[in-house]
Amino acid sequence: QVQLVESGGGSVQAGGSLRLSCAASGSISGHYCLGWFRQFPGKEREGVALIELPRRTTVYRDSVKGRFTISQDAATNTLYLQMNSLKPEDSAMYSCAAASGICYWSTWKFAYWGQGTQVTVSS
Repeated sequence: QVQLVESGGGSVQAGGSLRLSCAASGSISGHYCLGWFRQFPGKEREGVALIELPRRTTVYRDSVKGRFTISQDAATNTLYLQMNSLKPEDSAMYSCAAASGICYWSTWKFAYWGQGTQVTVSS
């Protein structure tokens, strides 16, 4: 069983930065996919960034490439999302998720989810 707890959300002005953290408890080892997703009000959840372990291969949605960076600290079992040059359209509820095996953008593949942390970017 894996439990995920996000932190680091908040309010920031456009152009600012935030770093989201996702603390994982339980066993995450071997071939795993960890990801950050976001959800706008009334919309489906969408993938933002994925990292596939153990090789740490990363993939990003086009709208965040060059601005967001996903990383994982194996020693502390913590997943991060560094968000720079934030835009108002990045405002959403951000959640981390974990799945065994290969990374896919499909949310159904992810068995474990955090509760989410709100990010609000003002213009």
